[in-house]
Amino acid sequence: MATATVQKMFVGGSWQASSSQETFDATSPVTGELIATVPQGDRGDGARAITAAREAAPGWEGLTAFERAAKMHAIGDLIEARRDELARTLALDQGKPLRAEAFGEVDELVEYWRMAAEDAKRLGGELPNSFSPGKRVMLMRRARGVVGVISPWNWPYTMPAELIAPALAAGNAVVWTPAPSTAICAVALAECLAEADLPAGVFNLVTGPGPVVGDEIARNPGTDAVAFIGSTATGRLVAQAAAGKATLLEMGGNGPLVVMNDADLEAAVEATLTACYLCAGQSCTAGERILVHRAVRDEFVDRLARRVTERVVLGDPFNDATTMGPLNNEPVALKMDEHVGDAVAQGARILTGGSRADGFPTTLYWEPTVLTDVPAASRIAREETFGPVAPVVAIDSLEQAIELTNASPYGLLAAIFTADLQAGLEFADRVRTGWVNINESSNYWEAHLPFGGRAGTASGVGRVGGRYAMETLTELQTVVMSASRSE
Repeated sequence: MATATVQKMFVGGSWQASSSQETFDATSPVTGELIATVPQGDRGDGARAITAAREAAPGWEGLTAFERAAKMHAIGDLIEARRDELARTLALDQGKPLRAEAFGEVDELVEYWRMAAEDAKRLGGELPNSFSPGKRVMLMRRARGVVGVISPWNWPYTMPAELIAPALAAGNAVVWTPAPSTAICAVALAECLAEADLPAGVFNLVTGPGPVVGDEIARNPGTDAVAFIGSTATGRLVAQAAAGKATLLEMGGNGPLVVMNDADLEAAVEATLTACYLCAGQSCTAGERILVHRAVRDEFVDRLARRVTERVVLGDPFNDATTMGPLNNEPVALKMDEHVGDAVAQGARILTGGSRADGFPTTLYWEPTVLTDVPAASRIAREETFGPVAPVVAIDSLEQAIELTNASPYGLLAAIFTADLQAGLEFADRVRTGWVNINESSNYWEAHLPFGGRAGTASGVGRVGGRYAMETLTELQTVVMSASRSE
């Protein structure tokens, strides 16, 4: 049985309880057992953290980029030294399989800090020409000041890191509130930052309910920018609360994985396994709907169903044979129940899975599912399901694939498999998504590339990914110098 621990928040350079002394229980989706009690922060705790950050921000920005970069590398070193502990915490708190996924997320986490360190050294301005003779113009990149970070539970290490690391490296102070359901992972990551001996107040962690702590961080006039990753519904609330501030919002997706009649079906099936069952489907880039040309639909679903049965192993995340763990929380499991049930009621057929699995310590273990004959109007084809399901929708043409992609309110990522690269590029030109993969899974990305939703969609604004996040988390200052002497 897991041993429950008492966790604390990190504010102003010290570990603290919440001001109210209230806590909430953290239970494991893997075992259902209590693993820790966590401070239930409130608005006052959020405000205290913001005050600490405001006091620390000028001194932190005043360091050279190379001095800040050294601290980022120190954090990376500490994460590497604690790799095993961080991975095991991730498996227990989030539910990711230890060998198949958890160690990989920790390794990627290190890369975010290394990348931020090097990007900070190269973060420069410009020297545009002046209209006036004898004048010189400099555009200087300046830190925003205090950045509020609100992060989700599905990638509880790397997603906050892709905001916190560039924010700190660029000279900002940070106040972070994580999703409560993976607060233990957040504390484990915060311990690495605390051990790096950053100046007090430069980095702060406040745990607690999003509608309280998250809203305070977004709304409080002491934050100069707000960076959020999570659902569209929550992101819109954050945007309203942060009105007038710089915002970076990476929100939901319903991106399709399209399989055309000339596609390499073996490659497309492999890509669908990654698209639909990585992180148990709990990814904004998951293959939320698989649009397959009718000419190859039957062969594709037969291959996919066989491959899921052979390769996707639902089980205890600490078992080396497990490739997929439980869902993280009951609301996402309930949405799986509802979306699969709605699709079946509208005529979809279940080829594998279709329900929660029996014989596990919690009810969060959901069978890897393949559905075919899925109506395009069903909820599972229109909304973000966030679970281990491949809903196959038949299409008859590239034009229909483009129309169905653009009919969605989301615009985060789309993928297409085709032997015709001209068709693939036409798809990329016409779909309204921020990222397009051609002959690659929807769940393929690289940490240094710009990632985010297309304008006018429900998938957010701005870009994460290396230096591209720094563009939102810094601002330009124009400096004009008169270089000529007066006569």
